[in-house]
Amino acid sequence: MEAKPIGLRILIISTAAILIIEVAVKRFLFPNSMIGLGIARLLEAAVMALFVVFYGNGLPSIGLERSRLSFGLKKGLIWSAGFGVVAALALTVSFFMGIKTLAFIKVNLPKNATEVALFFAVGGIIGPVAEEIFFRGILYGFLRRWGVAVAVILSSFLFVLPHTRSHAIPLTQAVGGILFAVAYEVEECLVVPITIHVLGNLALFTLSLLI
Repeated sequence: MEAKPIGLRILIISTAAILIIEVAVKRFLFPNSMIGLGIARLLEAAVMALFVVFYGNGLPSIGLERSRLSFGLKKGLIWSAGFGVVAALALTVSFFMGIKTLAFIKVNLPKNATEVALFFAVGGIIGPVAEEIFFRGILYGFLRRWGVAVAVILSSFLFVLPHTRSHAIPLTQAVGGILFAVAYEVEECLVVPITIHVLGNLALFTLSLLI
């Protein structure tokens, strides 16, 4: 994959915009609210897209081309199915080895049905779209000039940081970050990691409802 033409200015102003929106919406307007998180992610996605269009080389530079939407969805489904099979095998093997792997992937969901639905919408769909635009489309695209290994490792590491809630490494985010970056590198279409990310989150949330 050729280096994505993501300049330092796009990275800086996108990062600054995200920080401002996070503080303004999540801290002051809708503190500790899933609705606030959803609004913040929608604003962040829209602002980043506008920055890329007006100050960068357009949405194709972050792998978002209307003509490749169908391609991205199909490839995303294939990648998701493949990873799902691998994950299922890993869970089966770990179960027979006495390793409680489910404890590492279980998500703490709200108790109220309405809040659960909102959690699925924000955490399962809106959040992944905004995160993929930044971490893969912009950040990975910027880091790619120093090679695939550097871009995959650094973008995945920075993706894990905001998801860390304790001293333990969030396993699903670490594996997911690498998977999303590799899929983006191979397919050159941001819709692919977006699809994998969305389906992966929804699968984790659904599994967490059942265990």
